[in-house]
Amino acid sequence: MTKAPLRRCRWCGDDPLYVAYHDEEWGVPCYESRVLWEMLMLEGFQAGLAWITVLRKRESFRKAFKGFEPAKVARFGEKDIERLMADPGIIRARAKIEATITGAKIYCAMEKSGEDFAAYCWSFTGGKPLKGDGKSVPAFTPLSEQISKDLKKRGFKFVGPTIVYAWMQAVGIVNDHSADCFRRRQV
Repeated sequence: MTKAPLRRCRWCGDDPLYVAYHDEEWGVPCYESRVLWEMLMLEGFQAGLAWITVLRKRESFRKAFKGFEPAKVARFGEKDIERLMADPGIIRARAKIEATITGAKIYCAMEKSGEDFAAYCWSFTGGKPLKGDGKSVPAFTPLSEQISKDLKKRGFKFVGPTIVYAWMQAVGIVNDHSADCFRRRQV
C-alpha cells in the first residue's frame, strides 16, 4: 500500500529547498532573539524579490554578515559595505545592507537597555502564536501594521506591514499554513 503524498501549502511548490523550508522552518514559533532578528533582516532583503531568491543565498548572507551576530554587524563600516556590495553571493542593495547594519545597532541598543528582542517581538501577541483561518493569506494585517509602525519608530528600515507579516509567518508568530497542510496542526 502506497502512502498518500503529504499536502503542503501551495506556495512552496516542489523546489526541494522551498519544501524543506516549508516543512522544517516556516511557521514554527521561534523565541530566539538573534534568529528573529536575522529573519527580519532577510525579509527586508526579500523586498521586491521572491523569497526563494533569499533562501538560495541564505548561507552566503550568513557568511557575509558574520552569522548575523548583531554585535558584529553593528560594527560594520564603509569598508564592510563596499565588501558586501561586491559580494555576488548576496543581494547587493546598498540601502538594504545599510538597513541591516542600522538594525544591528538598534538590536544592540535594545539589548543594552535590558530589552530582549524576542520578548519585544512576542509582546504583540502575548507570547502565543496566532492562527490564520487556513483559507486565505493576507498581505498584511492590522497587527503587522502596528508592529511595522513600532519598528519604524525605533529606526528599523525595510519593515513595512507586508514585510513584517511575511516575517511573522516565517517565525511562527502567526500560523498561516493552509487548512489542508500537514504542518498546520504540527506547529
